[in-house]
Amino acid sequence: MASENAPSERREMLIRLLGLGSLSGAATGLGFWLNSRSRCPEEPVASTLKRQFTVPADPSLPEMVVSKGGEPRQLVQKAIQELGGIGRFISRGDVVVIKPNVAWDRTPAQAANTNPEAVAEMVRLCQGAGAKSIIVTDVSINDPRRCFARSGVAAAALAEGAQVILTNERRFTEVDLHGELLRSWPVFEPFLEADKMINMPVAKHHSLTGATLGMKNWYGILGGQRQRLHQHIHESLVDLADFMRPTVTLIDAYRVLVRNGPSGGNISDVALEKTVIAGTDPVALDAYAAKAYWGLDYRTMPYLKLASDRHLGNLNFENVRSRVVEL
Repeated sequence: MASENAPSERREMLIRLLGLGSLSGAATGLGFWLNSRSRCPEEPVASTLKRQFTVPADPSLPEMVVSKGGEPRQLVQKAIQELGGIGRFISRGDVVVIKPNVAWDRTPAQAANTNPEAVAEMVRLCQGAGAKSIIVTDVSINDPRRCFARSGVAAAALAEGAQVILTNERRFTEVDLHGELLRSWPVFEPFLEADKMINMPVAKHHSLTGATLGMKNWYGILGGQRQRLHQHIHESLVDLADFMRPTVTLIDAYRVLVRNGPSGGNISDVALEKTVIAGTDPVALDAYAAKAYWGLDYRTMPYLKLASDRHLGNLNFENVRSRVVEL
């Protein structure tokens, strides 16, 4: 069943359908400004990059879909269908990069990584659209082989015909990110070679930002000492979101790590929500998930306002074209 309401009613309707109250998780205060990188790049800075992977807006279609109540593959399939179908996003011959969160050596039940079945379904859909190649990759925090194996993402993606690329220190290119804060930084090369970019984060609590969602997932394109970015995390992740404008975003909220993120570990910190939040407005998606699961908004997550001010999307999620689908 699909429903669309007037903007004045939509916020309450969207949150009510999730059946969640506000949970603790206000962002902590941040200390110091990020020290600028002063050394010269060891490799030439890439001169031509596809920084925007977006597709044209379609006023007849929703900008955000909340798909609820099914299993991961069903949720992904329905969300993409409601957004206009996979053919809207992927064309025959495209090189597609799917960016899940596979940062941690955790099992799917611990909800620290993107659900493997959700990733597999996205691969299957892209295969059906005639993609030339489909790459699933992330710059993991723990050992990448263990992260991709224990999360189940490697096996699930490979079974559907994707190429899984693990971090290789020789495959980083120093790139000018053209950010207000971030300039030269090493980027994992597969993210520079795509025709289409699909962002598939998992919804998790985060000790600094309150939650880690779609825009925070772009930390996983970087090498180097990216922990330094935490010194001014909101500005840095908006710079990254400006650099990597995805074709479509799907937030995996099948299992939500509501506490003790981003690495988690305790099953008691995980809520089974059976939801995927998908769309073409990454700011609205993050704002909606942050409000629905943690009761957060731009006052506790300043990056939402910064991203909206930079015209990356609308932080007032109730004002975007949206659809809630119950499976």
